[in-house]
Amino acid sequence: MSDQNAATPPPPAPVESKPPSGFRTALRYTGIPTSWLDKRPRLPSRNWLIFLSVTSTLTGYYIYDRRQCKRIKQRYIDLVKDRAEEPVDPLAWPRKVTVYGAKWPGDEDYDQAIKYFRKYVKPILVAAAVDFEMIPGKRHGDIAERVAEDIRKRRRLELGLDPIPEVAKALPTYKSPAEVAQHRLQGGIVIVGRPTLKEFMAGLKKGWTEGLANVDQEELLARELESDGHFDEPEEGGDDSEAHYDKKSNTPFNAANSPVFSPLQMRPPPSQPKSPKPDSLADSMSAPPASIPPVPPLLLVSFINHIGFTQIPIMIWEWFNQRHKVRAGSEAGYRLVMAHTRPMNAPAEQPETMFADITIPDARSDKGDLDFDKEAESWYKKSLAKIPEDIEKARNKYYEELPAKLATARALARGTREPTKEEVNNPRRPKWSSAQSG
Repeated sequence: MSDQNAATPPPPAPVESKPPSGFRTALRYTGIPTSWLDKRPRLPSRNWLIFLSVTSTLTGYYIYDRRQCKRIKQRYIDLVKDRAEEPVDPLAWPRKVTVYGAKWPGDEDYDQAIKYFRKYVKPILVAAAVDFEMIPGKRHGDIAERVAEDIRKRRRLELGLDPIPEVAKALPTYKSPAEVAQHRLQGGIVIVGRPTLKEFMAGLKKGWTEGLANVDQEELLARELESDGHFDEPEEGGDDSEAHYDKKSNTPFNAANSPVFSPLQMRPPPSQPKSPKPDSLADSMSAPPASIPPVPPLLLVSFINHIGFTQIPIMIWEWFNQRHKVRAGSEAGYRLVMAHTRPMNAPAEQPETMFADITIPDARSDKGDLDFDKEAESWYKKSLAKIPEDIEKARNKYYEELPAKLATARALARGTREPTKEEVNNPRRPKWSSAQSG
């Protein structure tokens, strides 16, 4: 018994706990657990380090780019804002520029060029109090038609074919055509992107070389369709006794009593000699001039619209590098405000040899201003090259289905068959098919 008591070790001495500090005591009464003070900081895991590094880098690069954009824009605004404070005559016309933005090939959003102008060039013009008019092209060829029509109106006005109303001459702000032309030269023309330059040049040529007669394009198209043999009714053999009869009344068909209106049954009245119109006098004056009058200064703004799945990496890169676009747009606006002009660099008139691009140094780069932004064409979608082929296929398909559609329309108009339920419910947009034409 004594040996067992001797083998038992003595209990350890109690460790005296340190009294809590005043800060811990204060935290206890505030409800904050004191265990928070016992935690020791440690590095995050490898995955968290990668995530934080990438996120902070991209965020910092984005913030840096946007700050640089504001700094560049404000710098050019400070350079031109004094122009807005210059005193002008209350009756004077302000300086005005015309902005053209054509539709980018392959993009359904037609005003991307105008959006580019608004974001990068417009702030400089607004700071300098320069008025502008934006003309977007909703379809391919709209800019060319607009430029040609404006030139045609100007030529008719200068030749006296369209007289100026006396009411307009009585206004205090009236200016003669010569003064208007001089004021136009003091403004300018902004061309955004190479597609716009192509349409502008096409409209410039069309406006100065074509006639001055007022031609209704819809009427011209109607005449072309009228002479097209695809819409003519095929001639059937036999005499007049084989005319169409109404099944219900057993009477010969008459277009006047037909319950269904059909423009195919309309026949134009016999043509009569028309009296000469005032527009016919313009035929002797429609000869193109020997040289084109001075054109307002052209500001060529580089613009590339990246579209398509394969160009997404470039879109991401541009989103983080907006400062380059801001600098290019601000410089373009500054040159326009300060009227920094130079002569147009036209291409060489002599024809090039077959191997000029090899034998002549820099032959490809010495093409003049007409090759402005030509490298942008390399970003066009490859599917655009198939547009002529697709148009031809659609045209052939339309003409293949046209006889059945015309037969159905004539049958409905003449009452030779009853309309279907779908044709009754939707008389303006019937569903054509080959079964209905039988």
